[in-house]
Amino acid sequence: MRIHIHHETVYRYAEPASYAIQALRLKPLDNATQTVLSWRLQVPALATVTETRDVYGNVLQMLYVDRPHQEIPIRVTAEVETLDRSGVVNAHEPFSPRFYLRRTDLTDADEAIVALAEKARTASDRTPLDIAHRLMETVRDALDYHIGNTDAQTTAAEALAKGSGVCQDHAHVFISASRMLGIPARYVSGYLWIDSDMAQEASHAWAEAYIDGLGWVGFDVANRICPTAAYVRVATGLDYLEAAPVRGLRRGGGQETLEVRLKVGESAAQQ
Repeated sequence: MRIHIHHETVYRYAEPASYAIQALRLKPLDNATQTVLSWRLQVPALATVTETRDVYGNVLQMLYVDRPHQEIPIRVTAEVETLDRSGVVNAHEPFSPRFYLRRTDLTDADEAIVALAEKARTASDRTPLDIAHRLMETVRDALDYHIGNTDAQTTAAEALAKGSGVCQDHAHVFISASRMLGIPARYVSGYLWIDSDMAQEASHAWAEAYIDGLGWVGFDVANRICPTAAYVRVATGLDYLEAAPVRGLRRGGGQETLEVRLKVGESAAQQ
């Protein structure tokens, strides 16, 4: 299917900021599940943007503003053609899968996550693929979807203790438990098309686990499915901090407000 994306992020400051830097991971790449037909980034005229690749192979654009400003609008429009490969991704990988057994502050496991991982393993047929599927269901059963109980700094252990969270938290708990079971896992940021004209409040996140014989396989714990043609994959990392769509720092500005407007829909070309 063809998916059209309009993603707008606007930072506003109560007072003029003298300097700002934003790391943008917003540009998807071609792989076995998607082909990027068009992509455009719009930023203020006073901003400078450079582009490179980060250590994971993601497109990394650095946005700099070095003069007084009180607003930074960042707008992306894109059209991506996608295929359903049952979550299996075939993309260039800079690291061995074992690299993704590393723990991070956001994905460090506590006793509750270890117990959850063991519960999934016990319920499975002990093959890595079935363990991963069981883990997806086990995590989702333990973690309701609820906006407002967690934030970008919430760890996997904290989210599980709360018993609720958003897609970021579902991905972190899955990743943490998967690594405890010896299955490499990583965080994925991207977009999800839903059959609705409603605007979305944020981009989407899911996890990928490395399965021998298949390679990297996606698991959208929040929706209890492997990614389909409705998904656009953008960036990967050990956790949210390494794949976040936009992260940055500023000097001055006082209180900050953030507004995100996102619409993901079928391209008019196929409707």
